[in-house]
Amino acid sequence: MKYKMVCIDMDGTLLGRRKGISEENKRAIKEAHDMGVEIVVTTGRLYNNALYFSKFLGVDSPVVAANGAIVIDQKTNEVIYECSIPKEECIKILEILIKYNTFFQFNTKDTIYCNNWLTKVSTQCYMTKQVCCEHLNVKYINVRSKEEWIRIFNNEDMDKSIVISPFKSTILKIKNEINSLNDIVSFSSGGHSLEINYGNASKGNAVKALIDKYNISEKELICIGDNENDMSMIELAGLGIAMGNAIPKIKNIADYITDTNRNDGVAKAINKFILKEK
Repeated sequence: MKYKMVCIDMDGTLLGRRKGISEENKRAIKEAHDMGVEIVVTTGRLYNNALYFSKFLGVDSPVVAANGAIVIDQKTNEVIYECSIPKEECIKILEILIKYNTFFQFNTKDTIYCNNWLTKVSTQCYMTKQVCCEHLNVKYINVRSKEEWIRIFNNEDMDKSIVISPFKSTILKIKNEINSLNDIVSFSSGGHSLEINYGNASKGNAVKALIDKYNISEKELICIGDNENDMSMIELAGLGIAMGNAIPKIKNIADYITDTNRNDGVAKAINKFILKEK
């Protein structure tokens, strides 16, 4: 099979030690891209953050960000797919998060609005272990009141929300309440955080819109991931690949399991299924 597109998750997949990209992963990706294969960074992160890594890899394919809430062609800035959270739903989510008195944020494609400076610090530490923050083109704005949040919701399209807590029990309670809202979905991220999107936002839906635009069949698609928010795209792909460090439910649905993110699992998968055909 000649594969035409590879969609690659970032955290736990493409990124290895210290949230960096290994030279082996970078080499394999660039080599596949230069053969004409579309290499799509597909992540829960903000668009501007994902775009930085796509450019770092030397590829110019579209970028899927915010768990599939937005897909942008980086060459033309065309929005290929978008599924932001409506203002009314943002307010409902906000009321739940305020009730639990925890750290949270709402994200646009280039800005993180957060309720506490600790949220900013923890996010910066998570995203920038090897990269200077200014290179990521991400702005941070602290929001201090419910009224200010509502003004922001009136003027900005929110791609997703994230809540962070040191207590797994708090995250579970919030998840249960969030999941009771109509047309809202949530994904756990390691037990201490929760990512919240609008109902039709998923990596699977975003990637489907992308392959339809490019006239690529599902059989010609590879998707690589490790966590709950990767499930929809791995199920969609003709070849769904789980990382060696993936959660069990991802390994169970995958067609192939590669090595871990710390052992160049992405490069090994690309070498096996794409570069071997050179």
